[in-house]
Amino acid sequence: MKARCLEPGAWGPFSLDAALALVSRVRVGGGTIVFTNGVFDLVHPGHVRYLQAARGLGDALVVGVNSDHSVRANKGPSRPLNPEAERAEVLVALQCVDCAVVFEEETPHALITRLQPDVLVKGADWADDNIVGRDVVEARGGRVVRMPLEAGFSTTELIRRASASS
Repeated sequence: MKARCLEPGAWGPFSLDAALALVSRVRVGGGTIVFTNGVFDLVHPGHVRYLQAARGLGDALVVGVNSDHSVRANKGPSRPLNPEAERAEVLVALQCVDCAVVFEEETPHALITRLQPDVLVKGADWADDNIVGRDVVEARGGRVVRMPLEAGFSTTELIRRASASS
């Protein structure tokens, strides 16, 4: 099942209402909602493989994208390199991503609370007790999956190498 928040060609971040409508459509059909989140500043093969694997855990993948404000709060004033709308546009262009929603807060807890996903996916570099939204997902009987990361892929490392070659 391929469910999109909006019609094909409507690229960029989707509204929370569009994401909630997608969740509702998928659930009415008996489907499973998968959620993950991140900055996704420079999308690389590690991101793509991670998102494909996450999508394989359910019927629709919703990606929470940190807003520019929350990226600066979490990663410092030099980030993000790409604005939030462009980062979301790149994500929804991927076949495995059904919806990308920008969130303003420093964590996606409020978004996870609204969406109530069945599966929450984070990278294996996150400790179980540090995964934001775990409480929400497990309270409704969902599960949290720590996805292995692809060795050799890092946005921070890409930025460092690009800066060093300038």
